[in-house]
Amino acid sequence: MNAIEIRGLSKSFRGLYALDGLNMTVPVGAIYGFIGENGSGKSTTEKLICGHLVPDKGKIRLFGKSYKDAGVRARVGALIENTGCFPDSSVRDNLMMQAINLGLSDRAGEINRVLKIVRMEDHAKLKFKKCSLGMKQRIGIAMALLGDPALLILDEPINGLDAEGMKMMREILVEITHQYGCTVLISSHILGELEKIATHYGIIRQGRMLEELTARELEGHAKVFTSLKTANMQGAFGLLRQKFPDVRAEDGYIRIYDFDDTEFIVGLLMRNSFPVSEIRKNKIGLEEYYIELMSMKGDAKT
Repeated sequence: MNAIEIRGLSKSFRGLYALDGLNMTVPVGAIYGFIGENGSGKSTTEKLICGHLVPDKGKIRLFGKSYKDAGVRARVGALIENTGCFPDSSVRDNLMMQAINLGLSDRAGEINRVLKIVRMEDHAKLKFKKCSLGMKQRIGIAMALLGDPALLILDEPINGLDAEGMKMMREILVEITHQYGCTVLISSHILGELEKIATHYGIIRQGRMLEELTARELEGHAKVFTSLKTANMQGAFGLLRQKFPDVRAEDGYIRIYDFDDTEFIVGLLMRNSFPVSEIRKNKIGLEEYYIELMSMKGDAKT
């Protein structure tokens, strides 16, 4: 069973399509990285899944049922745009108001549970307005986790966080999926961080899905390459072009693709009087793959 199945989803605003026949599949238990440039339709898709917007056409199914089903709706938690917290109320009081709104029975126990998950149990009495950005993002996730949802939808939760904040957020999201069995749909522009936790990806452009792939499939697409610098870049580049099929001058380096035997490369250049000042092995990751895919011409996949 899939947590989310979307087929032919379209949504327009004043005659302009934000989504145009979008197809999307999120397996149960996945951390699904939802990727696309600003205005590509990510937030619109998330709002449609949550029932905040009404689609023009198309189908949305959650756990095999219509997204309008009341039982399914109760299994969805979301943090989209902002937390909706009262600035002068404490962290715990904000969570209590949400727990009351959701009609939860063991409110105190549920609040303690989510505070522990997001590492905020020691800050429960702190006023929301006194919290750092990272704390506010974690409070938003705690709000979304009230009631133990099976699907968590997060819109840009790591944007603006420092390195420590992003590390903590990664740990929280992995814990949510591994220990609580929650499926996570997360959009983010910080692809290097997303690549560390996502199991699946969906790449959207102009309201249509360009590609969906697993982390393993992304690994299969990844090219290895060697980056190097020498005193005579032009001469070294000419020599390497004669020896290897894919050599490029990029970002101030000579890059040799699909070859990472640095000892062989250094030896070759040394024998031809091109001493190497810097050399390293690299691999194309999510960010490079995304940029390459977005630059390709042609129709989006449906």
